[in-house]
Amino acid sequence: MTRAARICVLAIALSSGACQSPTDPDDVVDYDEVVDAGATPEPIIADTATGGRTYRVVRGNNQPDEILPYDWHAVFATTLTFNSNANDADVDIDFPVKISATTVVVKQASGGIITPPTGTDTEKSEFVILSAASNQIAGISSPNSMTFELWYDLPSLRKEAVVIVTFSFTDNDGTVFQKERQITVAP
Repeated sequence: MTRAARICVLAIALSSGACQSPTDPDDVVDYDEVVDAGATPEPIIADTATGGRTYRVVRGNNQPDEILPYDWHAVFATTLTFNSNANDADVDIDFPVKISATTVVVKQASGGIITPPTGTDTEKSEFVILSAASNQIAGISSPNSMTFELWYDLPSLRKEAVVIVTFSFTDNDGTVFQKERQITVAP
């Protein structure tokens, strides 16, 4: 095949749709709009931690690690509900939906604004799920509740924080998506 013929075949292929256009941002499925995540209480009320829950601070340079008690403790609940937006054909959620994982991260804050620590200091936290209604959500308007117990310590030495709860879901067809909920902790 001559060079001119190859260029002609390539030009026809390109003009006939052989190349795909970039993904339209309007085509991205926003699962965040189909799941409502409520919190109780809001803001979260933290108290001085008791009960001996501790965390380890690694000192390095042949110095012993330090075991410190958490400063703050809180209990809060979340309620997850799929709203009517889950019926949208673009979303294509196939119920039941399994809650496959939940994570909780605590960030120090002031006035509800996350204020990252300076230097090498980091927020310390751990949580347990005290109770969960189920690990599945049956359908639209079928709530599922979880109660969390949380311990944390902040470099600011204050209790005001933002708690970021991330829920991971897998629907009946294997589609995986997440919902993030930020909840403030009262000063």
